[in-house]
Amino acid sequence: MNLSDISTILYEAIAYIAIGFVIFFLGKLVYQWVHKGFSVKEELVEKDNLAFAFAHVGYFIGLLLAIGSAIVGPSNGLVQDVIDILIYGVLAIILLNVSIWFNDKIILRKFSVIKEIIEDRNSGTGVIEGAVSIASGLIIFGAVSGETEMGGLGHGILTAIVFWFVGQLALIVAAAVYQGITPYDVHDEIEKDNVAVGVGFAGALIAIANLIRHGVAGDFEGWIPTFTEAGFELVLGIILLPVMRFLTDKILLPGQRLTDEIVNQEHPNVGAAIIEAFAYIGGSVLITWCL
Repeated sequence: MNLSDISTILYEAIAYIAIGFVIFFLGKLVYQWVHKGFSVKEELVEKDNLAFAFAHVGYFIGLLLAIGSAIVGPSNGLVQDVIDILIYGVLAIILLNVSIWFNDKIILRKFSVIKEIIEDRNSGTGVIEGAVSIASGLIIFGAVSGETEMGGLGHGILTAIVFWFVGQLALIVAAAVYQGITPYDVHDEIEKDNVAVGVGFAGALIAIANLIRHGVAGDFEGWIPTFTEAGFELVLGIILLPVMRFLTDKILLPGQRLTDEIVNQEHPNVGAAIIEAFAYIGGSVLITWCL
């Protein structure tokens, strides 16, 4: 590699980083505009609201993943790459904010998410909202990072939106399955400020999203093959959740019951919940490596 090649690489890297910061700044402005009822600066700096920090950082991680999908994909030249990053970055901002609304109205529909995070400073709710953003970012990453021979950029945007929507439906399924495999009411525990339950639930959502990401990633070869692959991996994820919860009980937490650690004691064991979340996410990563 000669000096000219190194200069070109550095020039392109600086350009990508700069446009990434522009998207991040735009994402911050949009987030604040959508959530006019509170000040981001006040919650983070003046009130030291940990619950909001979890939710807000999750939003930025999701945005980073979505921006990364345009950067790591096949290069079409610096100018076209910058245009693609801008377009998909704006799309990601829109979809991530809709995902947050989706979480508020459907996944955690039994209470007000904003009230729990802003007024009650419920870190369990904040972790889940952050996880929904990360999950959406993973799905967008999978949908955008491949190539398509059909319709160019317009078709790429369409597939990203469709797969994002399918991913949201998958998160609904994951939430229902998670409630089904737990002997306690997830919503009630989260509303009672049980951070441990929120952490475990968040891990389940991210695990399912990672499998959907893998299912829709790669070059687009048609709707049916892609949906078949994504559906297969969703089924694996549904099987994964109860299996990994059982293994967490028997292997990762020997001698202790996960439910007792998370809900049946005065101070819920967040450490045990982190292990549970790791089991779900780790299991999903192993599945993607093996397929």
